[in-house]
Amino acid sequence: MLLSVLSAAGSSSSDPQKVTLEDAQEKATNAASWVEQNWSTWLSIGLRVLLIVVIAAVLRVAIRRAITKLIERMNRTVQAVDGTALGGLLVNVERRRQRSQAIASVLRSVASFLVLGTAALMILSTFEINLAPLLASAGVAGVAIGFGARNLVTDFLSGVFMIIEDQYGVGDSIDAGVASGEVIEVGLRVTKLRGDSGEIWYVRNGEIKRIGNLSQGWATAGVDVTVRPTEDLDQVKAILAEVGESMAKEEPWNERLWGPVEVLGLDSVLLDSMVVRVSAKTMPGKALSVERELRWRIKRAFDEAGIRIVGGLPAQPEDADAAADPTAGMAAPSAYASTTSPQSQAASPIAPTSTAK
Repeated sequence: MLLSVLSAAGSSSSDPQKVTLEDAQEKATNAASWVEQNWSTWLSIGLRVLLIVVIAAVLRVAIRRAITKLIERMNRTVQAVDGTALGGLLVNVERRRQRSQAIASVLRSVASFLVLGTAALMILSTFEINLAPLLASAGVAGVAIGFGARNLVTDFLSGVFMIIEDQYGVGDSIDAGVASGEVIEVGLRVTKLRGDSGEIWYVRNGEIKRIGNLSQGWATAGVDVTVRPTEDLDQVKAILAEVGESMAKEEPWNERLWGPVEVLGLDSVLLDSMVVRVSAKTMPGKALSVERELRWRIKRAFDEAGIRIVGGLPAQPEDADAAADPTAGMAAPSAYASTTSPQSQAASPIAPTSTAK
């Protein structure tokens, strides 16, 4: 009886170990067969992912280098025309270099985003991941962000087009409608302007509806000279022409003046004055200084020639220094000043009459 119990216990204690070894062997066999069946699939997926990554990296580097070469060629073209007549009408080399670097930075960022984003989608599709829900979610999120941050998107797009189209740059004097001044920084979202009083304006690019650039190409200096209608027009024109010729020969005005000082003629003729218009083509941003210098020289030349410049108040007659009438400021005598005048008696109250009862 005891032997039978011991033998049964021994057999029951050895069965779990035998079952465990058999299960492990079976699992190993299954794993080996699964790896043998699927190793080619995993190898092909890994090779495909590696190929996508390599192609994306090579394409990204090639596009960035192409953009850099294009920008360098643009800078060499601008440097070739610098100092010539054509270069004088263009923006300075440093400004174009800054603009080209900004454009290159934007283009490189966009190219990297497109290449790497496309590569990531291709890798996900390689793992047989359904991209339809992901793309749909991204589309919905993009629409929501677009509605919520439409002002930001508008500012960004406006800044990109302003830089690409070279509407203005650092150092330009512009009139942006909402503010005016000298550009000190151009960003993709905000443009910084320094006003005439030294204040700094932060203008969002999306708020700029029009741009008046006073620093591109050339500027025009215009001066209106107001003289008496009795002056000799030929003498006035000759003096103005002489002033313009002498100014164009002196430093630094010979560089700031890009054309001769022209007497355009009479701008208006009034009873007590006439206006002669003088104009000149100047370097961008130098029109105000040329106008001030022209006024200074014209005033000195007219004083030497005995020609009076009028304006504002009407011109005084030649005998203005005659003695003034001392009674001009006195009021006329009134008839009511005398108590015996008929007007005073008619205006006096009527005395009441007493009646006897």
